[in-house]
Amino acid sequence: MRMAPADRSILESCERPVAFVLWHNRLFISAEIFRRYRGRKLCGLVSASRDGAWLAAFYSLMGMGAARGSSSRFGREAAGQLVEALRSGLDVGVTPDGPKGPCYEFKEGALLVARRADVPLLLFGAEYSSAWRLGSWDGFYLPTPFSTVRIRCERIEPEELADRHAAASAVSARLRLLNPDRVQ
Repeated sequence: MRMAPADRSILESCERPVAFVLWHNRLFISAEIFRRYRGRKLCGLVSASRDGAWLAAFYSLMGMGAARGSSSRFGREAAGQLVEALRSGLDVGVTPDGPKGPCYEFKEGALLVARRADVPLLLFGAEYSSAWRLGSWDGFYLPTPFSTVRIRCERIEPEELADRHAAASAVSARLRLLNPDRVQ
């Protein structure tokens, strides 16, 4: 994994909890990023489906928590759990195009949670020198062995989220720039 000093500083320097946001197809390396660079507990938004149970179990093995829900099922309850996690000092993670897509279509749940808890968003990007793309709805990335993964971060302060619809459009565009789909 490679990260520019400025990106690493963004990831490590925020003393308060953050809402960590990444596209669903970059989810594979998120636990490792947090383990290496963030140094605080994380609670991730995980689908209430059977598939989500696997991810919740994986999160548990990695020492992470899970708030079970999505935009289509138990979303309000999960958002409440994420806000409480932030208020108790945990970071939270959200994939705004999950759990079923469409890929790169930004749903506003992360913004709502960050606004309610008055915390910054930490946008996360990953670019792979070599990766397999699965045939799933999101083209899920699995980096190949010995692949270089370039990590990018951008922080968005709570004040920038005041206009929810404008913020959703801006955050979606910024998240796309951090995550190019180029793979050699």
